[in-house]
Amino acid sequence: QHREAERPPRPTSGTRRSRAGRAATASSTPPCGIIAAMIRTAALTAALTAALLLFGAAAMAQKPPPPRSQQGIVSHVIDGDTVVITSPGQAPMTLRLRDIDAPESCQPWGDDARKALAELALNKVATVQTSARDSYGRSIGTLMIEDINVGRWLVENGHAWSTRSRWDQGPLVKQEKMARALARGLHGQGGAMQPREWRRAKGPCPAPLPSAAASAPAVKR
Repeated sequence: QHREAERPPRPTSGTRRSRAGRAATASSTPPCGIIAAMIRTAALTAALTAALLLFGAAAMAQKPPPPRSQQGIVSHVIDGDTVVITSPGQAPMTLRLRDIDAPESCQPWGDDARKALAELALNKVATVQTSARDSYGRSIGTLMIEDINVGRWLVENGHAWSTRSRWDQGPLVKQEKMARALARGLHGQGGAMQPREWRRAKGPCPAPLPSAAASAPAVKR
């Protein structure tokens, strides 16, 4: 009589549940490669967030200060786009009018531009709104005589050009084109050269005499 082959014992319900639990745990655990990828993604996200925060802080730190407004008397006109403002209790301020470029004092129409500015503004009460300083230490800003924007008025009447930049012809180019079309001021003279071109061709103007420069530094754009 052949002995019946021994069969392994049938697993109990507890054993089946234990094996099923281990299988479920194994299937729910991500492979090592996926874990590494998740760690790298989290690290990259944190680095990008930190970089954006640093960039934002730097941009805020470099943001120019808001314009400052003050009143004073135009006590001296240096040239066609630079004046001296005197306010009680404050040091005189040399102001370079923003958005315009008047002829150099030694080039054609330079003295006419200075005289036009003096006739409009000299010894008048003015409101000044400054926004920056140039490489000479002068304040750059807008000069208002009552309700007249002095820089705009000079361009409209042909005593200055709209300030050029690398990218455009400046904020007062419409006023300049109108003055050119009407042959106002310097635009009525043949061959008018912008100050930058004049300096490139002729060099800087001679320094003014001490008597003429007593109340302001002898600098130009």
